[in-house]
Amino acid sequence: MKLKNLVLMVAVLFILTASMRSDKPEAGNNDKRKKVIIGYVGGYKGRIDIAGISAGKLTHINYAFVNIKNGRAFLDNEVTDTSNFRSLNRLKEKNRELKILISIGGWSWSENFSDAVLTDSSRVIFAKSAVDIIRKYALDGVDIDWEYPGMSGEEGNIYRPEDKQNYTLMFRSLRSELDLLEKETGKKKLLTTATGGFTSFLEHTEMGKAQQYLDYINLMTYDFYSGSTVGHHTNLYASKAYPAGNNADKAVKAYIAAGVPAAKLVMGIAFYGRTFVLVDSTRILGAKYASQAYGSGYSFIKDSLMTNKAFRMYKDKKAKAPYLYSASAKKFITYDDEWSVKNKCRYVNKSGMGGVMFWEYSSDPKEYLVDEINKELK
Repeated sequence: MKLKNLVLMVAVLFILTASMRSDKPEAGNNDKRKKVIIGYVGGYKGRIDIAGISAGKLTHINYAFVNIKNGRAFLDNEVTDTSNFRSLNRLKEKNRELKILISIGGWSWSENFSDAVLTDSSRVIFAKSAVDIIRKYALDGVDIDWEYPGMSGEEGNIYRPEDKQNYTLMFRSLRSELDLLEKETGKKKLLTTATGGFTSFLEHTEMGKAQQYLDYINLMTYDFYSGSTVGHHTNLYASKAYPAGNNADKAVKAYIAAGVPAAKLVMGIAFYGRTFVLVDSTRILGAKYASQAYGSGYSFIKDSLMTNKAFRMYKDKKAKAPYLYSASAKKFITYDDEWSVKNKCRYVNKSGMGGVMFWEYSSDPKEYLVDEINKELK
């Protein structure tokens, strides 16, 4: 009798285990796990008006930026930052699952990363200082935006060959400190990073090793350049109209080949455009340009430029990238719109990626692109 009961129990457990496995989503094209929607918000601009942020349309907010000073994560504008942290935490009243992270670095504040993580002891100091900030303000994690390890980034940045290994070791130290905070609070604490959406970033890092400490890797698949010629700055695929080294699809495949699971990769979306003034108007894509600049946000592009008769709208169907061109002003504007965002989101779903992130929330106050993201991913 006891043997029969034992056999019966084993059979039941086998059936239950098989059932659980069949319900578990698998990585790849059939991945049905909830996709993340990570929005960067610019605390460096001043006080954040949370009335303009739809908490229910996001899973994570990355607060940009926290600086590095004397080897420690440092709030340059503590009064403003403290107020912003309180405000952002109030958004959890509307979305209990919303996570708030500090983002350390960025283009303008990456010059001290290399020194801060140079040795075992300096990495511990840096990691503790970063985690102390989220401990003090009851936040949910740390995002690292080092632009770039082993490469110059902004002029004057400190970088060295050792950054390649120290980049990985930095995440190990951060993860260790976050694990301690998890035990204190009983709450999961996240570690993410924003990375270059170009393959040379992988030559100066060990992403296959670093990923083990990370929850998500936010690919900055924007600000692509084509040397001295006009091209898309946030295209999903390569264009046939001009030769270019960078596109989002190429970056995703390169990261996966480097050992990063697709489910940890997050597709970057630009909520802003970039503007080029052409030397002549004999062609558009691939033309020589005289100057280029950071452009307007998408709400302005849609409401004021797409309706401007001086501009004509184009779609590069191969690259899945739109652009505007004014022949009279010889002005070219490259950006993401609802169509390109839809294509990126469908790529994310098909590839089993973790989700999408965007820079930066205030660039699209009408939420045209946030709504398109939610339509495709939710």
